[in-house]
Amino acid sequence: MDYSAASALMGTVWEQTRVAVMVPGLKMMVRVCLAMSVMLFVERVYMGIVILLVKFSGLCKPKKCYNWEPLQHEDDVDIDIELGNSTYPMVLVQIPMYNEIEVYKLSIGAACRLSWPSDRIIIQVLDDSTDPLIKEMVKTECKRWESEGINIKYEIRENRRGYKAGALKQGLKHTYVHLCDYVAIFDADFQPQPHFLLHTIPFLIHNPQLALIQARWTFVNADECLMTRMQEMSLDYHFKVEQEVGSSAYGFFGFNGTAGVWRLSALNEAGGWKDRTTVEDMDLAVRAGLKGWKFLYLGDLQVKNELPSTFKAYRYQQHRWSCGPANLFRKMAMEIIRNEKVTMWKKFYVIYSFFFVRKIIAHALTFLFYCVVLPATVLVPEVEVPKWGSVYIPSIITLLNAVGTPRSLHLLVFWVLFENVMSMHRTKATLIGLLEAGRANEWVVTEKLGDALKTKSGGKAPRKPRGTIVDRIHLLELGVGAYLFVCGCYDLAFGKNQYFIYLFVQSLAFFVAGVGYIGVFVSNS
Repeated sequence: MDYSAASALMGTVWEQTRVAVMVPGLKMMVRVCLAMSVMLFVERVYMGIVILLVKFSGLCKPKKCYNWEPLQHEDDVDIDIELGNSTYPMVLVQIPMYNEIEVYKLSIGAACRLSWPSDRIIIQVLDDSTDPLIKEMVKTECKRWESEGINIKYEIRENRRGYKAGALKQGLKHTYVHLCDYVAIFDADFQPQPHFLLHTIPFLIHNPQLALIQARWTFVNADECLMTRMQEMSLDYHFKVEQEVGSSAYGFFGFNGTAGVWRLSALNEAGGWKDRTTVEDMDLAVRAGLKGWKFLYLGDLQVKNELPSTFKAYRYQQHRWSCGPANLFRKMAMEIIRNEKVTMWKKFYVIYSFFFVRKIIAHALTFLFYCVVLPATVLVPEVEVPKWGSVYIPSIITLLNAVGTPRSLHLLVFWVLFENVMSMHRTKATLIGLLEAGRANEWVVTEKLGDALKTKSGGKAPRKPRGTIVDRIHLLELGVGAYLFVCGCYDLAFGKNQYFIYLFVQSLAFFVAGVGYIGVFVSNS
């Protein structure tokens, strides 16, 4: 066989395939990505304009838009826990937990210190723990607070069906809950300030159209490592911009599952807790919104909690947070369209902005464009990406995302690289949710470290890896990193786009994540 002839034939076939298939296909993908970029850009600019109007006009301040009167005199700082007061409504406080050995004391203690008459509040600890020792420790902590006069209930169930949604639903079936008008929910790592109920309940009392009051999250371990700083930047944008815009402009936003207070009648009217997706909180919020109920976000009311500080825990959390909304969108899109109780404007906002752009387009664009399509154009020089699509729009979107955390502006480059890495997992999870594939209903409780970080290392997490190096290898990250590195080398040698600087740096970020050298590592000892 003539190898030179075979080689020439293969080269001809490759060239024809490249011209006939790859070039048109890549051009189409570039157009799709540019269209998604414009959609995300318009969404970000719109929200930025709304936030500026809210901040500088002051017209949408909660106490100006809604009735609010304090339940106690401003000078009366403390409520006598021995004295009941019938003017205070009955409030149920639910704390769902699952093997929360590091943080259970923090959450139970914070809930028991809430300023509210002792005979008008019920603390309900919903313990789904599977470890008998942890269950006994939580039960003992509840008994300790009960001995101090706190009306606290320790509740368990036979199985974990429905996970958190199942626990919350089961908790509302107890007879004493029928005495309550409102329910406050705090995850096991959340620590509300004593005045939390005094700031939220009056809004619900004086505004019968309100179903939910949501507080803002702040993070006790944001400075633990670079990964937690990156998370803080992303979540600050969500709370300072997305939730604020939804509350101010539409009276609707996604319930964050914790640090919020529900009107029980609204919760029940919406159909209660359902476990059909892994975002039971968002599911309930959408159903309540379609019933015509309004929500209020209080950005000035902050509740402390803990960010995932290990890469493994963060990946599981992001899978749930990305897969769940996509799966819920699949289940509820037609129901939202057919709904007759809310305006067309609100339906458009929920379907297009809340779900499609933020929960689907944002994830898909970040990975598909910046980690797949843009690098591929290096290998196919016939395909060009205009500067406005590759530089200007991404830069503006990045800056708009970063304004929520000005203290971390110097970390902006790291944040972009980290978000691009995580976009791969979010895109995969989004597809799983849309297709309702195998892991669509996977629920892995986010690992919390609580005070363990301080007690083990004097304030910083130990840098000892858990398990072997094999346990920390992530093949997907390594694969994408290799692809970006090859594209970078080709661009450096033959290309004209000069993308190689970005490609090399981004490939390094994938490699670092691929060997698990991100976040903190806590030893088993």
